[in-house]
Amino acid sequence: MSWLKAKWQALQARLNFAAIGSGIGKVVAIVLLVLAILLSFLGMYWSNEPEQFDVVASAKDMAAERGYLNNSKKLVVGYTTGSTLHTLVDTLLEKPGGFISNDLMPPGVFMDNMPAWEFGVLVQARDLARAFRKEFSRSQSQSTEDVNLKIAEPQFNFDTRSWALPSSESEYRRGNQELQEYLDRLAGQGNNKANFYARADNLSDWLSDVSTRLGSLSQRLSASVANVRENTDLAGDTSARQSNDSGAYQYVKTPWSKVDDVFYEARGASWALIHILRAIEVDFVFTLQDKNALVSLRQIIRELEATQTSIWSPFILNGSGFGVLANHSLVMASYISRANTAIIDLRRLLEQG
Repeated sequence: MSWLKAKWQALQARLNFAAIGSGIGKVVAIVLLVLAILLSFLGMYWSNEPEQFDVVASAKDMAAERGYLNNSKKLVVGYTTGSTLHTLVDTLLEKPGGFISNDLMPPGVFMDNMPAWEFGVLVQARDLARAFRKEFSRSQSQSTEDVNLKIAEPQFNFDTRSWALPSSESEYRRGNQELQEYLDRLAGQGNNKANFYARADNLSDWLSDVSTRLGSLSQRLSASVANVRENTDLAGDTSARQSNDSGAYQYVKTPWSKVDDVFYEARGASWALIHILRAIEVDFVFTLQDKNALVSLRQIIRELEATQTSIWSPFILNGSGFGVLANHSLVMASYISRANTAIIDLRRLLEQG
């Protein structure tokens, strides 16, 4: 009977161990479920796009904080545009979740729409920083570069995926610090003052870069629906040559997994451009009035504002052109194409008057 009793005790021990193991497993499962729910809600919170801000009020707040706003409450030419660039970069770094593109931990590592939005904003910030360094801060092609802007512009072009040593955030903050020093010299007193030249040719050169960016975004958005495009690479020049022959036509189609990324990149670029163009309206107001182009700039802003309307669908839909389901990419491409056409017309006004 002793051996039977021993077997019974061994069986009870196994059952107790299994019960304990089952209890631990349930606890682990519940913890993982709760963690997944919390991370999901955190990811949705981080995915909220920042609100638009008043570029003039933001510039005046910055100037007042640093003691550069005089009794007339007027900002020096160029300060609003420079402050807007500073605020755009600061928004990328300080919004909920911070800069997400280089995250290695959840939920940021699983997010793709917000990193695409961040990249769209960053591309516009990079182009504007280059315009500051190359055009806006220089009186002519033989003049020297600004000491702060020649450091700030490369900082904004740092890799968006760098997590550490150095991190993307630290490089962008350094660029913003250099930009702030330029703004301090622009608005301050002394012999080492910076300058900003609000000329029609400077504005036209920057708008050329904007037009190129919007044209590319429009093509990528339109490629959400497969189509065949004629090869117009060498159109208009019979003597032109290219290194690789790409054929008489091209078949283009954005992979289904990238459709939402292209959409949010375009949405981020448009969000940034709205603010930059509002600042341009302030600093280039006399140039635009002289060319009778102020209303043209305002129309571009209106077209881009339409890209920021609320998205009521939980997903970016990719229906066919005239199909049953909507195609959000084609709608976005329509607004951006119209804005790009208006920019081309604005450049013509600036160049011809």
